[in-house]
Amino acid sequence: MDQRFSQLRNNPPELYAFLLRMPKGADLHNHLTGAVYAESFIRAAAADNLCVDQHTLSIAPRSAENNSRCGDGRVEASAVQADNALRDALIDSLSMRNFVPGRESAHDHFFATFAKFGSIRKEHNGEFVAEVAARAADQNESYLELMALSGGAAVSALGARIGFDGDFERTRQQLDTNGLAQLVADLKSSVDAMDLGRRSALACDAHPDSAPCHVAVHYIYQVLRESSKDQVFAQVVAGFMLADMDPGVVGVNFVQPEDGVVSMRDYHLQMRMVDYAHHLYPKVHITLHAGELASGLVPPDGLRFHIREAVELGHAERIGHGVDLPYETDAAGLLKLMKERRVAVEINLTSNDVILGVRGDRHPFPMYWKYGVPVTLSTDDEGVSRGHLTEEYVRAVLAYGLSYADLKQIVRNGLEYSFAPGESYWKDAAYRMPVSACAPGREAKSCRSFLQGSEKARLQADLEDRFREFEKSF
Repeated sequence: MDQRFSQLRNNPPELYAFLLRMPKGADLHNHLTGAVYAESFIRAAAADNLCVDQHTLSIAPRSAENNSRCGDGRVEASAVQADNALRDALIDSLSMRNFVPGRESAHDHFFATFAKFGSIRKEHNGEFVAEVAARAADQNESYLELMALSGGAAVSALGARIGFDGDFERTRQQLDTNGLAQLVADLKSSVDAMDLGRRSALACDAHPDSAPCHVAVHYIYQVLRESSKDQVFAQVVAGFMLADMDPGVVGVNFVQPEDGVVSMRDYHLQMRMVDYAHHLYPKVHITLHAGELASGLVPPDGLRFHIREAVELGHAERIGHGVDLPYETDAAGLLKLMKERRVAVEINLTSNDVILGVRGDRHPFPMYWKYGVPVTLSTDDEGVSRGHLTEEYVRAVLAYGLSYADLKQIVRNGLEYSFAPGESYWKDAAYRMPVSACAPGREAKSCRSFLQGSEKARLQADLEDRFREFEKSF
């Protein structure tokens, strides 16, 4: 396979076709709203009877004064499908398609897109998850962790009402006394509804063996890091409570621009909040956006500590992006620490190029690889970036000369470092030998029993079957 694969590097179209079919395991860093293509948002806006603001090129609600009309400068979203010029302009506004930097940077245009489709009803989330799962199935993926819910509404409002005086324990008790548990129960209900919506949109009850229905989907709770201290603390506590009680929510993360005013000012405090919540709920998994920064985006001292604090203080099991690694204090020591603790890094090559302008030999991918830090490839926001996971693998191969064996290592990493429940199928991270229960073979009674008790191991065993079938075709 390596000889065959080495020939493909000189032919990117053939390389893409090969990688499209290749099993790719997991996408571990994927924001649901950012993963949806603009065309789907436009269809949902028409279904919701919403409007399109022709000045801001965003999806907007109807006029507050007269709900029967869209208002000045706005047109019916349903009319967009019959207007190619407006439709194309709207897609460009809701994504990075055709973007040309000017007064607005790529970074700012990217993050501004999320507010432009914020009027879409949350009831569509199930069908959006189905869209992402179907795209994953088309690319021979088997597992998704989607950042798909947050406490940015009711939970944040409770946090603002309670306030935050710096005393974590007292503030948590006040949150509990004032109804946080009910808000977390409401979040769990929204997760259940979203997953039911996914299954309904994919017709999984009627077609349980379809490829999209075989993609395992779990959810990551998002803390909105640009919120005030009281709101962030409430979100952190709620997220850990939710992940502790709901098996469908497998971890907690922080989102929104890391270079934002509040994000930079409160970064250390926010990591302390995570540390506090971790001690309350030690079994909850943590993955953190850290180091999604580049030289010049923030002052040099702002590049020195984010990844390290996420690992040492925030107990991160995975780091999302990790782009500012070379600027971290004692970067070599940090890499050794990540390898020692088996802290994986979720690499998002297209996103880092589009948002930060970091690509090729400016990207720290080779540093992580050289030091043996577990590397995974993921999409970040494939809808906004107008890409998908196969293209991330193409980029990695062309930029860093990876072999087929390297790709198998990365693919296996995706499931090994996922938060899928259960123990690993593998004896160690070298992926040479299965656990002792499966050493006699997959059909052994001990192995069947082991696989029955571990979703992660089942996914990993299935991945090996997929690789076997894929490689037989060559």
